[in-house]
Amino acid sequence: MELVTIAKRNNPFKKLKAKMWRSKYLMLMILPAIVFYIIFNYIPMYGVLMAFKNFKPKLGIWGSPWNGVDNFIRVFEEPKFWDAFRNTLIIGSIKVIIGFLGAVLVALLLNELRMRRTKKTIQTIVTFPHFLSWVVVSGFVFSLFSYYGAINSLTNFMGGGRTNYLTDKYFFFGLIFASDIWKEAGWGSIIYLATMAGIPQDQYEAADIDGATRLQKIWHITLPGIKATAILLLIMSVGGVLSAGFDQILNLGNKLVRDDIAIIDTYIYYHAIVGSDSAGVGTAIGLFKSVIGFTLVIVTDRIAKACGERGII
Repeated sequence: MELVTIAKRNNPFKKLKAKMWRSKYLMLMILPAIVFYIIFNYIPMYGVLMAFKNFKPKLGIWGSPWNGVDNFIRVFEEPKFWDAFRNTLIIGSIKVIIGFLGAVLVALLLNELRMRRTKKTIQTIVTFPHFLSWVVVSGFVFSLFSYYGAINSLTNFMGGGRTNYLTDKYFFFGLIFASDIWKEAGWGSIIYLATMAGIPQDQYEAADIDGATRLQKIWHITLPGIKATAILLLIMSVGGVLSAGFDQILNLGNKLVRDDIAIIDTYIYYHAIVGSDSAGVGTAIGLFKSVIGFTLVIVTDRIAKACGERGII
């Protein structure tokens, strides 16, 4: 009888049920997020089957005939896909690096401001571009750099003539990185600023007593204080290397540079959605991209742990 009583007391399901009941309001708060991810992230995973099928809309996903790995073979034999894959790696890798460094730099600069009102004003200004869509940003870019735009009008007025910037693929690559850091660096700095706010102030006071300069305090106190957060965010961002910015490339691009700046997502759009390729081909490319992204996250996490950092897994 005692054993039965002890077993009931140590029942893990009963303890879990009691803990859930105590945290019922917190669980109710996260319920919408759980429902969101189930509907938009887990249920659509059923569509991955199209990567291995000759998809026919009339037959549906399950009714369409299987074709094994034919969709993958068809993609991998296409030279333009590998051009898009190379561009994606280049653009995505550079975006991760400059996005990471840009966010940290903006956070450090804002953290050094001592006037609270000025700090809030500047933070609002640098964060605001994140809320602009790439459609709006592309409109700004065209107004500035088109043949009859503001930049060309100014250089022409000064006797320098006009240059067709938007047809130069090398200029376009620079424009992609510059517009991305302008739009996202301020938003990315928010987490670093929150981490900096948690660094004990007595460390800075001790450094002041020792006569440390601002740069020395940044190097020896602030940067070590945000290192764990920075590594965590860097690992997570590596998984998005192959998502090099579909909205940005699609809206900023034009027919003259489309092939030169094509990435995997725009390749899917023009071939599997706008073009004549089947939806199965597009799904196969998307699955390939997801597997590569997942692998990069795992590898980066293992490297971080080998260097003595915590990682995410």
